[in-house]
Formats: sequence, structure tokens, C-alpha cells
Amino acid sequence: MTKSVRGVSLRHDPAREDCFRVVDSHKDMCDYADMSEVSKRQRIHKHMHNEMQNLEIVAQSLADFRDEPWDLRLQLARQCWDESRHAKLFYRRLREMGGYKGEFPVMNYEWGVTGMMDTLPARLALQNRTFEGGEMDLLAELVRRWREAKDDRTSELLDGILADEIQHVRYANQWLKRLASKNPRVLLEVVKAIRYLEEVTKAMAPSAGDVNAAGVDLTGWTHLEVFTNLDDRRLAEFTEEELVELLRQEGFGAMTPEPAGARRSSSGT
Repeated sequence: MTKSVRGVSLRHDPAREDCFRVVDSHKDMCDYADMSEVSKRQRIHKHMHNEMQNLEIVAQSLADFRDEPWDLRLQLARQCWDESRHAKLFYRRLREMGGYKGEFPVMNYEWGVTGMMDTLPARLALQNRTFEGGEMDLLAELVRRWREAKDDRTSELLDGILADEIQHVRYANQWLKRLASKNPRVLLEVVKAIRYLEEVTKAMAPSAGDVNAAGVDLTGWTHLEVFTNLDDRRLAEFTEEELVELLRQEGFGAMTPEPAGARRSSSGT
């Protein structure tokens, strides 16, 4: 089943306990721009729910793609264990901070996007390589930010989860390369998935003046700068060419080398 949000089709939401209020728009979320006590609880609540989504996405892939290589399915099963453990750790931390399930709205964005893919390579490209790849960048910054907020307990929790995320991205990179070497059509599936994500991202982008449920201007929300986590992306087996391209997208093009084959001789040939 699917649903339509801002003109794009997303997979219908998974089941949720009645305590959760599920929304479809960033405008309805309570993402705060500071590190107040309510903001800290909201951040942990969001992390907890994201890990629930991750578990459901991977478990659904295990159910949908039963004919994939055993070693790949074993990696998916191990990731299910990791994601369930992460969700429990965040829930425990949320309760320690005085929070509770359903205290803030939740959004099943990654489930909705990844679940629209009908091949496992496409799902790995979106969920593991793209979403969790971006999560590695974010977690590296959050480890520092929570430590600066004098919350070493949460900082250490995020640092431990980052180590698991590296493996989730790494095995996806390894298997995508392996599958593509045997069947070049896998690359077309990946390209199709990325183009779909670009379409959804454009449709879901905030408009000028959009304010979320916490009163934060979504178009001017620059409270946290996140840059490419080069060290961990190398551990996750992104190529140097891919890292250079990510740095160029962040505005560091003048500081990065040109890709191989891009240089011209002084004669212009």
C-alpha cells in the first residue's frame, strides 16, 4: 500500500502503538534548534524512532527477498539485531531523561522512501549507503555536541552506535559492488533509486516561511553544520573519488584534487 504526500508516492506507514502521533510533514515535527531539556528529549525520541524504522526496513527486506545470497541475508539479519538494540538503548536513555514514548510526533520518512523500491540493491543504495551514510556524518558531529552539553552518557551512546552504522554502510557498499560486477543492471536500479529520492527530497523541501511545531523556521534552520565524516566513510569503503565529490558538494572544491582523467595538458588536448 502507498500514500501520497506532496504529490509523491510513499510506502504506507507501518503499524504504531496508539501512543505515537505519526505525521507526514517536517512542519508537524518538533525539531528544536537548541539543546534545552525538552530539545534533548526530543532528539533522543527521534533517534529511538529512527532505529525502529531501520529495523522494520531491514526486516521487510529479509521477508521480501528470500532468494538473495545467504551471506547477504545474514548481514541483513545482523543489522536487524543492531537496530533493535539501538532502539532499546535510546528508549532507556529517553526514560532516564524523564521522557516517554509518544512524547513527540514521529515521521516514517525513510520507511516510506525505501519501501517503494522493489529490488534489494535499490534498498541498500537508499537505506544503507545514503541514509545511514548521512547518519555517520551526523553522529560524528552529535558525539561532540552532546559532550559539549556536558552529557557524556549520551555522547558515548551515540559513539557506540556510530561504530555499528559504519558496518551497515560497509556491507552495503561491498555487496552493491559485488552484485553489479555480476549484473550491470544493478547500477540502473541504483540510479533509479537515487533519482526517486531526489524527486521526493524536492517535493518535501520546506517553502519560504515554513515553521515547524516547535516554532523553528525550517528554511533558516542552520543550528547544526554537518560535514562529511571522511575517516568513517573510508572505513565504510567509499572510494576516494566519491569522497572528493561529497567535499565538492559542500563547497570545498578548490581544496580537493580533480578526479582522475579530468586534468588537461597545457596545450589543451
